[in-house]
Amino acid sequence: MKKTNFYWFFVFVALHFYAIKGAAQTAGKEVYNAELTTYKYPYPVHFLNITLEKTPVKMAYMDVPPTNKAANAPVVVLLHGKNFFGAYWQKTAQFLSQNGFRVIMPDQVGFGKSTKASLHYSFHQLASNTKKLLDTLQVKKAIVVGHSMGGMLATRFGLMYPESTQKLVLENPIGLEDYRALVPFQPLDKVVANELKATEESMRNYHKTYYVAWKPEYEELIKAGAGQTRSPDFLQVAVASAQTYDMIYQQPVVHEFPLVKVPTLVIIGQEDRTVVGKAQIKDKEVLAKAGQYPQLGKKTAAAIKGAKLVELNNVGHIPHIEATDTFHRALLDFIK
Repeated sequence: MKKTNFYWFFVFVALHFYAIKGAAQTAGKEVYNAELTTYKYPYPVHFLNITLEKTPVKMAYMDVPPTNKAANAPVVVLLHGKNFFGAYWQKTAQFLSQNGFRVIMPDQVGFGKSTKASLHYSFHQLASNTKKLLDTLQVKKAIVVGHSMGGMLATRFGLMYPESTQKLVLENPIGLEDYRALVPFQPLDKVVANELKATEESMRNYHKTYYVAWKPEYEELIKAGAGQTRSPDFLQVAVASAQTYDMIYQQPVVHEFPLVKVPTLVIIGQEDRTVVGKAQIKDKEVLAKAGQYPQLGKKTAAAIKGAKLVELNNVGHIPHIEATDTFHRALLDFIK
């Protein structure tokens, strides 16, 4: 059988298998398609049409005006992490809106309500997409806030478009170390296979590592992804997720922090030990040294000229969820 034919045979079999699996797991539980069509976001969702690699895709976003309706309000762009999408910024968007900011929250292509296209994902392309969104919305300059993977993207955006980046805020960004030196390489098909093993329980267990203590309200953050595992679209979601994992692994930004020229705030929850691909590290000595955010935060702030560092004790990977008020105070103090 030719390679191309084998690939499509595999896709057909996988789709059929996961359709049956999804149907078997669905009883009484939510099922969400690849674009989360029926999952409710906190604000109206709009779409930007883009063509990438000759593939038409839609980029979802929310655009929240300031409550004072000021015409020339400063703009904050909130960039989500790898296992998230724009909706988890709800409290931060509300806070910023109440404090006179216009807030734009995109779902990057491959995430949330945006198209899950099979592409060669790159931070350069995601940054370019974000710039195209801002151009479409006639935003010339913005404060760019990035959490986790969004921190890598925010860094790339600031490097590519310093004239459009008023300030940069990095909230527990991943990529503060070069994962290629820590995590063994995995071929894409193996990453896809690992993604396809995801279940609601495995997602919950992984998300628990983000926090000092798990709370019932954090369940909402796994609801959408868990619903997709029960969908016939799950293979499509898994492939895009694997391709964006490969993007993180193959495209480090840590070596370019000294090139960042815009005012930068680094906010680090001190209990964070996130390492992308951590389960693949078998060397105990390497594992013990990886993901040490207290040290990585200091190193990052020192690498970016003039950067301010805020360290949050007893806080994990997602300060804007786990220590919302403290995060908001630090954020507003820097951007006001």
